[in-house]
Amino acid sequence: MHIVTKIFGEILVDEEKKITFPSGIVGFPDLKDFMLIHDADTKDPDGGGIKWLQSLQEPAFALPVMDPLILIPDYNPTIEDELLKPIGKLYPENMLVLVTVTVPVDIKNLSVNLKAPLIINGDTKKAVQVILEGDYEIKHYIYDKLDKVKKDTEE
Repeated sequence: MHIVTKIFGEILVDEEKKITFPSGIVGFPDLKDFMLIHDADTKDPDGGGIKWLQSLQEPAFALPVMDPLILIPDYNPTIEDELLKPIGKLYPENMLVLVTVTVPVDIKNLSVNLKAPLIINGDTKKAVQVILEGDYEIKHYIYDKLDKVKKDTEE
């Protein structure tokens, strides 16, 4: 299937990889269908861990996202089972947890939102965004950590 995006232009995506958020995402309840994509034209095809959650309904809407474990190995929030019920049974091998990335004008203020992770069931291709209780930061600054991870992988 071909989709038109603001960031990547027109691209071909595998329709079987479509991710559905039955309740939408926070602030955008009408956007339900997404693709997880990365910039294959970069030197690092994984984009340094940053990927894009691209809306299939709104070409201009794409969220930068990343696996929080790249930078915070002990990130393991407790989520009520009831919140995860709409996406099917989760196991470590079929679950993907992502956090949104905020990219400000001053790149040194790059941050991730640990308070509202995206949980994706790889088997059902359904997902949910949850708001966590507790002391998780909405703006967890990561520039220095990301820079260190990048340097460590180059060695």
